[in-house]
Amino acid sequence: MEMELFAWGANSYGQLGLGHKEDVLVPQALKDVSCKCQDIASIAGGGGHSAVITGGGQLFVCGHNKDGQLGLNHTEDVLHFTLCTALSGFCVKQVACGWDFTIILVGSGLVLSCGSNSFGQLGVPQISGPCLIPQKIESLKEKVVNVAAGLRHALAATDSGLVLQWGTGMATRAKRANQGKTLPLFLTAKEPCEVTGLEDVKVKTVAASSYHSVSLTDEGHLYVWGSNKHGQLVSKEIFLAEPKKIETQFFSHEKIAAVWSGWTHLVAQTETGKVFTWGRADYGQLGRHAVVPDGQELCTASEQCLELLCNIPVSVPCLNGASQVASASPGDGTNMGCAVMAQKQIFVSRSQSKLSVMQN
Repeated sequence: MEMELFAWGANSYGQLGLGHKEDVLVPQALKDVSCKCQDIASIAGGGGHSAVITGGGQLFVCGHNKDGQLGLNHTEDVLHFTLCTALSGFCVKQVACGWDFTIILVGSGLVLSCGSNSFGQLGVPQISGPCLIPQKIESLKEKVVNVAAGLRHALAATDSGLVLQWGTGMATRAKRANQGKTLPLFLTAKEPCEVTGLEDVKVKTVAASSYHSVSLTDEGHLYVWGSNKHGQLVSKEIFLAEPKKIETQFFSHEKIAAVWSGWTHLVAQTETGKVFTWGRADYGQLGRHAVVPDGQELCTASEQCLELLCNIPVSVPCLNGASQVASASPGDGTNMGCAVMAQKQIFVSRSQSKLSVMQN
């Protein structure tokens, strides 16, 4: 089976791995990728950097590196996918790229991090400046099975089903929305702290955005917390300080099999393959037209109407059966990457730069 790696979009830091910093309007094949395309297992994008994991567990990175987020022991931008030799003793299973940092999960269940630690997003509070080489998050004592990185916070799901969060990126909005109230410790922690409110469930997957977090339980239920500015948490509250379950009625009473988080929107797939989207929609990132909820009238103000019509999960039939989806939609002027590896070539994003593995 032949596979090719294509890239296009914003390329201000060389995050497309094409050897230059010019924006690319049409998908271009990466001809000189250090890792063999047929060996690519997964790809991920951050604020201005990209990462590729091979089937053998090697990590290749490129793009923005001002804070050492590429883990290459320097702070120069990198224009070609380059092997992260600092991880040569590990088998990399998953990589999560945040705004200016990277979280790496290896086969043994250990988690490492590199890049900026200005908001405690590395989970290693003793590091004050940028971290140029991936460091183990020593306080994560239990085996980790899944990680996620947001704007300035990160998440980990453990083998026993716990969720831990660190990084203070959500704290300002939390304090503003909950004035006078004591916030849960995990919203202000600079090292992994258990997320309260999930004690009775076992989480297997986590996802993160700019200011919200998501967890998927082994029973197929979604729990969300953080900013609800664009209705992405399916709540009337502007900020949820603790996890709230999204009722299964919103997903045709089906269990959720997978979830992806964009910067301000969410995508979920049920066990039968249905794909639902909700949240911010003003860049078309939901892949659907606005749908009027039962019993609600169409409002006249276009922006208010758009938010009203998109803050509940709605099925997008043309996406049904997608094997993988990646969703990312950062704020204006950013270079977040997005990619899909699927039998259907589907993109659900407002991202400005993209990497894609095409399968023939």
